Parts: sequence; structure tokens; C-alpha cells
Amino acid sequence: MLSYLELVELDNGDIVLQRSEGDENPLVTIKFSKETRDHIVGSALDVARAMVQAGIEAAAMSAGSEGFDEDDDEDDQELESKIVH
Repeated sequence: MLSYLELVELDNGDIVLQRSEGDENPLVTIKFSKETRDHIVGSALDVARAMVQAGIEAAAMSAGSEGFDEDDDEDDQELESKIVH
């Protein structure tokens, strides 16, 4: 069964990454300070989305860099296929 993920802004201002089925345990919780929330009014979900995407890309690059040989084109293609956009 395919599981989708969603970003949800909670009543307290926290943003959680959770399974769309509504699992009570979020995968990631992002808490912005009041000062930060004041500066990003209306775009907290966009900022959170960028943060999650950057984290996924960093994790994919880290996982792909183990045993990575810069001279091997096959490794380059394998790394690119692991990056989620």
C-alpha cells in the first residue's frame, strides 16, 4: 500500500510532516520561534516544505556518497535517482 506524506500546520503554529492517513506520531515536527513566525507570516508552510526537501536531498546524498567514486558515471546516475524533488 502506498503511503503519502503531508505537511500540516497545527493550531499551536507547529508544522508536522505526517502520513496522510493521520498517524498520531508525526515523522518530523518543525517549531518556529514567535520572532521567526512574525517574520514569515503566511509562508510558514512554504519554509517548512523547503526545509523538508533540503533534508531529504541531504539524506539521499549522504546515503549515496558511501563508496562513491567520482570517476564512475554509473554512481552519478545512481545518486541522481535517489534525490526526491
